[in-house]
Amino acid sequence: MKEELTRRDEMSLAGAALRGAPWKTAAITGGTAAAISTGLGLIGGDPDLSWALCLGISLFTLVAAIGAVRKPAVGDRVTRQARVWSLRHPWRFALYPGIGAAVLMYPVQLVFDHEGVFGAALDALWSGALVYLVAGVLTFIVRGRAAGVR
Repeated sequence: MKEELTRRDEMSLAGAALRGAPWKTAAITGGTAAAISTGLGLIGGDPDLSWALCLGISLFTLVAAIGAVRKPAVGDRVTRQARVWSLRHPWRFALYPGIGAAVLMYPVQLVFDHEGVFGAALDALWSGALVYLVAGVLTFIVRGRAAGVR
């Protein structure tokens, strides 16, 4: 009989895989995207700070997630095993960057969009779902390129 993992086990594995994420690169990518979006908005005359920050958060979480699983053979034994699990279960792994993005976007939506508690939650949820979808697809593609992971 095959032993199933609990949500707590899956969260631990996803967290272990994300431990080796390129956080500095992800922060630079997200920050640059937010700055460029804000700058273009200023040039156009109507900057949308909420959209720019959410774009930066989305790219930050995507770069971190994909960078974490891109090289499954790098890192210590636990990190390698967690990355292999993540590549074997791309949709389960992608759930955690999606949730992380939604949690980070909620206060941005609440403060800068002035939509209220429920409007901000709905916007953050939709944005997190989009990050989940893109992270899942990209992790699935990385799985196809990773050697020996099936």
